[in-house]
Amino acid sequence: MNHDFSKLPDIFARHPQDASSLIMILQDIQKEYRYLPCEALKETAVKLQVPLSKVFSVATFYNAFSLNPKGEKVVRVCVGTACHIRGAKLIQDQIENELKIKAGQTTPDMKFSLEVVACVGACAMAPVVIVNEQYHGSVKVTGAKKLVRG
Repeated sequence: MNHDFSKLPDIFARHPQDASSLIMILQDIQKEYRYLPCEALKETAVKLQVPLSKVFSVATFYNAFSLNPKGEKVVRVCVGTACHIRGAKLIQDQIENELKIKAGQTTPDMKFSLEVVACVGACAMAPVVIVNEQYHGSVKVTGAKKLVRG
């Protein structure tokens, strides 16, 4: 995948140029590219003067980071206890059928990525599906497909 990395200098300029900025810079890179491209990680290591192994270590330690491209819309189905007992697996199945992908995958057109998460801390709204940053609570199995149409 070819990327225009011309925005990296702007991302670096927003933060102090030392190791303490690593997570913030990785967050900004992921926000820009929807994942952490290897070339961007290499440039980050050089810019912050930290070993590339440390950059990769941080990038792979935190679940919020991804080394694989994500879709324009990231759909997260909560399968925590409250969501589980209220039908999260059936909701996941409906979304997988609609998108024709499994959890952890991205549609070939790069429109959607589907993830399953352990808990989103919104148990009172269970079952919960998050599309990008928008929370959808009390999702019904019959309404799950509507969240990923269009």
